[in-house]
Amino acid sequence: MNHLENKGGVNYSVNTEGIGIIEFWHPASNALPASVLNDLAETIQRASEDNDCKVILLKSKGNRAFCAGASFDELIAIDNERAGLEFFSGFSKVILSIRKSEKFVICRVQGKAVGGGVGIAAAADFTYATKHASVKLSELAIGIGPFVVGPAVERKVGKGAYTAMAIDATTWYGAAWAEKHGLFAKVFEDEKDLDEAVESLTQKLALSSPQAMTELKRVFWEGTDDWEALLPERAAISGRLVLSEFTREAIKRFKGK
Repeated sequence: MNHLENKGGVNYSVNTEGIGIIEFWHPASNALPASVLNDLAETIQRASEDNDCKVILLKSKGNRAFCAGASFDELIAIDNERAGLEFFSGFSKVILSIRKSEKFVICRVQGKAVGGGVGIAAAADFTYATKHASVKLSELAIGIGPFVVGPAVERKVGKGAYTAMAIDATTWYGAAWAEKHGLFAKVFEDEKDLDEAVESLTQKLALSSPQAMTELKRVFWEGTDDWEALLPERAAISGRLVLSEFTREAIKRFKGK
């Protein structure tokens, strides 16, 4: 399930302790083109169905950025609503794959997260981060909006904090802020401390009752049954807006920075 290195990709492996490690990457600060989004959603489903996997660890390569969100190259290439819907549905597939998994998804956030990256961190059942993991929902600044990731982010941080992030789309919210509002369970000084905590937690979970974790996950995700229809509807909104002249010009400006 790998792509060529210059196109990004997804790796999946299960260690001897039953921890299923999913790692994604892309050379553009771990931005997510459609191919990687679809691969990531399929890999989460694969890990969920793997009897050797007891708990899922979701992470990205490198240390500068956890995930830069949508691929600007693909956004600017969208030329019709169907293509827009298909692209933004990639994010909804990733979020829904996490939601539908009967296993806990633990997320490791080592650096900054933007847009869809924030959505992935929010959709995970439990997220650890470093102090360098600032977050931003930048979609409104390019004429779209965090429609697809919004339900996942709001579920974690609440309506008020989500609204602030969505409206103040050019501001980086620090890791301490994200921890205070529940996006991150805990923030660590550096990657060494982060990895020690992630290893300790996932090892404990791998030894926990699978049935108990499954039942807990169902409780955690109560009230999200409508997401199967809601997220594609939100993807369609983004798919229409990305075709506007405002958005196309805004993306060009961002790419030129």
